[in-house]
Amino acid sequence: MADAIERLKVLIDSSTPIVVMETVEEMRAVRVVRIACSSLNLATFEWSIASGLVRCGQPTVETALITAGLAEGGYDHPTDDAKALYNSRDPAQMLGNLEGLTLEAAFILKDFHRHMDDPVVVRRLRDVGQKFSANRRTVIITAPKISVPPELESLVEFFELPLPDRQRLRQIIDETLVRVSKIHTLQRKLDANGLDALAENLRGLTEEEAERAISQALVSRYALCPETVTDVLQAKKDLLRRSEMLDFFQDSASMAAVGGLENLKGWLAQRQGTWEEQARAFGLDPAKGIIILGVQGCGKSLCARAVAGEWKLPLVKFDTAAIYDKYVGETEKRIQKVFQVAEGLAPCVLWIDELEKVFAGSGPDSASADAGVSSRLLAAFLSWMQDRKAPVFVAATCNNVTVLPPELIRKGRFDELFFVDLPNQAERKQVFAIQLTKRKRNPADFDLARIATAAAGYSGAEIESAVQTALYAAYSQKQQVSTQHVLDALKSTVPLSTTRAEEIEALRSWARHRAVPASVPASKGEGA
Repeated sequence: MADAIERLKVLIDSSTPIVVMETVEEMRAVRVVRIACSSLNLATFEWSIASGLVRCGQPTVETALITAGLAEGGYDHPTDDAKALYNSRDPAQMLGNLEGLTLEAAFILKDFHRHMDDPVVVRRLRDVGQKFSANRRTVIITAPKISVPPELESLVEFFELPLPDRQRLRQIIDETLVRVSKIHTLQRKLDANGLDALAENLRGLTEEEAERAISQALVSRYALCPETVTDVLQAKKDLLRRSEMLDFFQDSASMAAVGGLENLKGWLAQRQGTWEEQARAFGLDPAKGIIILGVQGCGKSLCARAVAGEWKLPLVKFDTAAIYDKYVGETEKRIQKVFQVAEGLAPCVLWIDELEKVFAGSGPDSASADAGVSSRLLAAFLSWMQDRKAPVFVAATCNNVTVLPPELIRKGRFDELFFVDLPNQAERKQVFAIQLTKRKRNPADFDLARIATAAAGYSGAEIESAVQTALYAAYSQKQQVSTQHVLDALKSTVPLSTTRAEEIEALRSWARHRAVPASVPASKGEGA
């Protein structure tokens, strides 16, 4: 929080005429502005359509503690008997009055996005901005979402409220516990380690969201207990899901659920823990990410999920369909929000499924098709991949890498490009063993070598489907599933390697000298 306040102080002290704060945390935004202004010895005014323009009282003695990140709250809201200045409830009239003010101050305009379609308001806001750029007077607009008109873009700076860190989340837990305890009798069964786990499960939420999640968890059980930790995690999953851009996964598969791919597994094992302080002290940078290219159905998405499970990190899936917005400029803001949440969850794994669907249209001809949104989206992603400091490992999957722009797949953005081919004989045996064990069958009861040979050219997904088909057949015949049932199921399926042989061969040809094979090459005589 201290860094955010210093950033805002620089904006105000350098005569930035208009600052836009896109946030749902209005009270927190106002508090940060008032702390910054108090430190600069500037007055603060607040405006809303309900109360007009009102001068705020001075921050309380807690300001220094808040600035240091050690306390919460602590400023006086405009009182009910505070008089609005210049009969200023009308937004256009209020801006007209601001033009005549010479007092150095910050003017917080709440929910002003609702008035940005009015040409008179935009014209007067532009006039105010041009006059304010000569001294320490700043208009600060707070809104959940705002579209800045083109004529104001040169006058505007955007300011983002950072997500709370672990220390701040522990403070929020303590503050919420004190507040709820005044109303309800709560049992306290959580030790210091449990509180740390609770704070960990809140990472990625705003301060208001974190407080709400804790309050609901406490009241639902009338206790601070181990179950509260799980309740908070579920609340976070729901909140992120409602963002329509991210899905949060906690329990991911491990690499033990993936058959073969020993090269990929070895690479990941070497880079496990590189986000920890000990690795930094050794001189290592955290791993940036990988692209997993390959034949459809060969376990690319499972691998991406298994990375998080193997490393015991939270997994966040980027919803590529939800990122595009019908309003110009909104798509770019959405992806910046994705980056912010991912960094707030760090260390974590960000899973992007079917990368080509996000960036395939970012070539030179895309501007005419989507007003250049894809190109700007690619530029924002490349910049973040190159410059980010937080340990966010990007696990991306791709079916057709040839449509991706070359600047996306070069070293420095992603660490490596792995190619996942159809499983060889040894890998097919592993996949069959995994699938049979998953369905409570003992692999030793089956002739794995025989069925793996019969499944030559089958993908992992097709092997899983064959096992499932064999189970259906055995169940309908009132028999135990056997090797013959699996062989019959394989004979009834035409694999993708047959129906799309030309495409798979072209993909193999491209990857042969451009990607690292995820599997160890099969030994002679082992079979394809």
